[in-house]
Amino acid sequence: MKTEHIVRRSLAEEVASAIEEKIKLGNFPIDSKLPAEPELMKQFAVGRSTIREAIKYLSQSGYLHVQQGLGTFVKRVTGHHALDAEIEKGNFNDIFEVRQVLELKIIEKAAVNRTTKGLRDMAIALKNRAKYANSGNFTLCVEADIAFHSAIAESCGNSILKALYNTLSVHVNKFFTEIYKDTSPFLISQKRHEDLMEAIKNKNIQQAVALATQIIQHK
Repeated sequence: MKTEHIVRRSLAEEVASAIEEKIKLGNFPIDSKLPAEPELMKQFAVGRSTIREAIKYLSQSGYLHVQQGLGTFVKRVTGHHALDAEIEKGNFNDIFEVRQVLELKIIEKAAVNRTTKGLRDMAIALKNRAKYANSGNFTLCVEADIAFHSAIAESCGNSILKALYNTLSVHVNKFFTEIYKDTSPFLISQKRHEDLMEAIKNKNIQQAVALATQIIQHK
């Protein structure tokens, strides 16, 4: 008899799947605000960390959009699962190559189209990146790094590039957790990230792309 492989899902993935189903059924309509964490915790009988992990997963998959200080909003009824699966099969070199091509184009466009809000989001993420790197909080440091680059993607003015980056960022996050053991690489590259934001702010495309290339290639 052929043995079938059963993929076990975490509790956060189960909750994410349940929320995703509610979105598709229209229980959580597009542009509506998701219930607050305490209400979701009660509804699904899970802890705060599980809810946060589920929302993070759905945000990265394109279903939700988290607005700091305002809440979490339903963005669309379909996600990026097919692309996720394809990226998951790729090796490090493939992901690295795609990241470089995608991110350099995003940064080039962000240097032209950045907004005041986009620059503010970048600054907040960079401040958190430095804080968590200095305190040695690896998980939050990686999240802040991804938030910084996601803010750049948000500022590029191309929704497709932004969606592609948000999907890829999940796998970049996994890559970071595999190759880095502490926050020291983030401390080393903090100044270069700050210079990158300044170049984007000044609409200096050439300098922004050069700095981004150095960051990606760890130079």
